[in-house]
Amino acid sequence: MSKLFTKDTQAIFWNNNKTAIQRMLDYDYTIKRETPSVAGIVAPTSNNKFEKFFWGGDEIMIPLYKSTAEAKEAQPQADVLLNFASFRTASDVTMEALDLGGFRVIMITAEGIPERLARKMNAYAREKGVTIIGPATVGAIAPGAFKIANIGGTIENIINSKLHRAGSAGLVTRSGGLFNELSNIISINADGIAEGVAIGGDRFVGSTFIDNMLRMEENPDVKYMVLLGEVGGTEEYKIIDAIKEGKITKPVIAWCIGTIAKYYDSGVQFGHAGASANDDRETAEAKNKAMAEAGIHVPKSFNDLPDIINGVYKELHAEGIIQDIPEPEINQIPPVRRPKHFICTISDDRGEEATYAGFPISSVATPDTGKGIGDVISLLWFKKQYPKWATEFIETVIKTVADHGPAVSGAHNAKVTARAGKSVVESLVTGLLTIGPRFGGAIDGAAKYFKYADDNNLDPKAFLKYMKSEGVPIPGIGHRIKSLKNPDLRVEGLKKFAAEHFPATPLLDYALTVEQLTTSKKENLILNVDGTIGILMVDMWRALGYSEDEIDEFIESGTLNAFFIVGRSIGFIGHVLDEKRLAMPMYRHPMDDILYDVKKAEPIG
Repeated sequence: MSKLFTKDTQAIFWNNNKTAIQRMLDYDYTIKRETPSVAGIVAPTSNNKFEKFFWGGDEIMIPLYKSTAEAKEAQPQADVLLNFASFRTASDVTMEALDLGGFRVIMITAEGIPERLARKMNAYAREKGVTIIGPATVGAIAPGAFKIANIGGTIENIINSKLHRAGSAGLVTRSGGLFNELSNIISINADGIAEGVAIGGDRFVGSTFIDNMLRMEENPDVKYMVLLGEVGGTEEYKIIDAIKEGKITKPVIAWCIGTIAKYYDSGVQFGHAGASANDDRETAEAKNKAMAEAGIHVPKSFNDLPDIINGVYKELHAEGIIQDIPEPEINQIPPVRRPKHFICTISDDRGEEATYAGFPISSVATPDTGKGIGDVISLLWFKKQYPKWATEFIETVIKTVADHGPAVSGAHNAKVTARAGKSVVESLVTGLLTIGPRFGGAIDGAAKYFKYADDNNLDPKAFLKYMKSEGVPIPGIGHRIKSLKNPDLRVEGLKKFAAEHFPATPLLDYALTVEQLTTSKKENLILNVDGTIGILMVDMWRALGYSEDEIDEFIESGTLNAFFIVGRSIGFIGHVLDEKRLAMPMYRHPMDDILYDVKKAEPIG
């Protein structure tokens, strides 16, 4: 690519460096990016699913992942990795990302990576065609499009240095601090930069001066280049060779810092690991002289650099190569920002009409839409638009479990509470409170255990042996009245619906093989309605493309129980209204239905 970054570029940020990430997002908001430049964060030690950050005065959630592989799978469009790992692990993180593939650019902020590892890492990246920025770098920027972490400094400095929109210069430095200084100098004496890279201060960096300048030669937004080299190394001579060979044709302005080194008696290292001359050719003075002889614009001193930049800019502008750049409108970061204490990702009532997962209520609620309660549940519970067969199955489940007579614990509680004069809400709640492991929980349990058996390739005998070892009766198997000879018509209806509408029912097929074994022992050990619902829910989610981990999360979070709660609420309310309509008196349990075994209490002490 001739351009390092665009306004659509997104990155995965390795290490939850909140300050650096917030600076990137503030930049995104300022330049009016449509999508955040950070798509996800790798935070191996965090148990959170997301981190909140400000987006202007509002907040957004950036997802957290345990590993680079997990982040890349979830965010395949993110082709930049911002490696903020320590120098101890930065090489491993980079090598893993290179093995994974799909990353076009990897930036490494760590300083002091062992040179053996750095050289191996850089060579592997070149083999893979990946641009490495760093190690020991503050990053790079494509003004008006994308910036890495802390490069450019604060938003105020970015605006003052015209880094909020593309200029005409391509800037390459080793130093991050001097990158910011040069950006400001270019903004004052020209129209800013189109692309800039601080390649890093370590001796062995991934992408060198020549790599970045050859790319900038191909970038139509870059009209001339500014290179800030330093004492040590011979990378600047590659620029000279490229100019002589005609590979670089755009004007180049360059200066190597460290000319003061000639006044010292012995070799001096100037800050960076690579800033030390090992022979005369590596001195700043020698390199500046050689660059000037090659036709590069080289000032007499760093203090003369602004005038050189201004002169080249004016010349290119006069020739029409550089056009005037209009100042774009930008967003202003609010001076005061307050974090939100609640998060809602399913509905929004701030507009003219409230929405369900982005859809106006009227688009799913009115009869002419053809939508049902299953569609509403798919939007509000799963934030997805389920196909008709799936929404109809959800509605079938709710209708199937709506009531099971007045004797079950939930209905009984609701009736007793209603007869005590309590409201519909209070009576309903007492019924709902009985739903759990012993009442309704078989749906959750059936999904959990049958899925476990299927996932682990347990044949029916092995499954029964496993359940026995767990000391758990098989959820979803057995009925008080129904049997093979007297089948439950609700189960038959669900199986018929699944056979006609589900793309596939692998878990149900497996459960029916288990049923063959259990009914051979006792005729009423059939797959009951709770088991059928739980198992078919898993088949539904698999058919809809959910991962096994996502389905496991649905089961663990109680989603299956929620279907039972919604359905049974209909029946409980019916019983409550029935009691009130009949004006039934306070209920007192008959004494002859209670076993009294009350002994006289023994004294203590």
